[in-house]
Amino acid sequence: MSRANPIPRRTFLRGLGTAVALPLLDAMMPTRVFAAGASAGQTPIRMAFLFVPNGMHMPDWTPAREGPNFDFPKILQALRPVKRDLLVLSGLTHDKGRGNGDGPGDHARSAGVFLTGVQPLKSEGAEVRAGVSVDQKVAKQIGHLTRFPSLEIGTEKGRQSGKCDSGYACPYSNNISWRDAATPMTKEVSPRAAFERLFAGDLGREVSERQARRRLFKKSILDFVLEDAHALSGKVGGRDRVKLDEYLSAVREIERRIERAESETRDRSTVVSGQAPPEETPSSYEEHIRLMGDVMILAFQADVTRVCTFMLANEGSNRSYRFIGVNEGHHTLSHHQNDPVKLGKISNINEFHAKQFAYVVQRMKSIPEGDGSLLDNCMILYGAGISDGNRHNNENLPIVIAGKAGGTIRTGRHVRYDFETPMSNLFLSMMDRMGVHADTFGDSTGRLRGLEA
Repeated sequence: MSRANPIPRRTFLRGLGTAVALPLLDAMMPTRVFAAGASAGQTPIRMAFLFVPNGMHMPDWTPAREGPNFDFPKILQALRPVKRDLLVLSGLTHDKGRGNGDGPGDHARSAGVFLTGVQPLKSEGAEVRAGVSVDQKVAKQIGHLTRFPSLEIGTEKGRQSGKCDSGYACPYSNNISWRDAATPMTKEVSPRAAFERLFAGDLGREVSERQARRRLFKKSILDFVLEDAHALSGKVGGRDRVKLDEYLSAVREIERRIERAESETRDRSTVVSGQAPPEETPSSYEEHIRLMGDVMILAFQADVTRVCTFMLANEGSNRSYRFIGVNEGHHTLSHHQNDPVKLGKISNINEFHAKQFAYVVQRMKSIPEGDGSLLDNCMILYGAGISDGNRHNNENLPIVIAGKAGGTIRTGRHVRYDFETPMSNLFLSMMDRMGVHADTFGDSTGRLRGLEA
């Protein structure tokens, strides 16, 4: 359906220190077109990279069969409901994650190379040098189309100086997004801060003061934009009114969950230490991951950004998972020496992370957009920079992509690539789908075949 005077895609609901970007409405669409570098009225493609640390228990990850009739091993079971939206990739390699003469430090290298395809500099922590990551390559080209060129989120802060792994500087282990060879894009780990950033009306001290006042008087972001919301509702059709109501309800529900998580964290910290806690991260790791994932989804839905990186944990993280019956630290367990008990616990951790990914994917699939869903217009890569945590090997990496990238990726398959196929080849192909073209990236040898619809 065509419209002579569509509502501008960059329409905001505005209030005191608040600007709520809107999802894609029918009233914004003069035409319905899938496009990567989309302008107003077109459906944009988004890309995200979700990283998990310490490798994977590969026998419980890798499907036995190739093609559309692939099976779901233990770790991937939670993704069964979205099988038709997945592309499981086996055989991809990050050669620059190997020592290549630099000796130990596999964990730091695996994160540093994950989105760059470049061997990180080993410098005893005094200097960092990696490469521009694929997300930032894209952000530099299309970032001007959105309010934020990119979004970097995670659940663990991590140090940004000193050395963390066998002489490698800490930024390698704690970041996967790099603006340039020496500048990591540090991630936001506070759901509150990430959420508030999406809806800040402008920048500076006044916004912070308004946010503080809003929280003091227990006001929702939506309380300040109701007048604009009612006015817009009267200008759009019934389908758009439903979509707008569902979107604003989702915004409010995430806001409530953040408030609830902060309250629970505050209560728990007061009981344990008698001190007021920093209101940064939820005490529930699962809720922390899901809240950050929901912030990413809101950012994509409102076209606030089209590029995101999300570290579910830092590389080398030794977090314990007592809530699923795993008391030992993750990194410690990853050096399993083929102990079946340890392997079982690692598999359980991997399965927990995959369930959080499944939550994100299913949420995106449930959100209508254009002629399909939000997920249809995304490429969400999930995986690790190490295969087996004990061997620290960088070939046959565990990688899965969710979403059809506007119909340009044929999902519902398991594709196995030749040994030593560079992971960077995949990044070149993903960049193409974002409207960003390059001859090479990292250690690429060409585009990755087999993705096409």
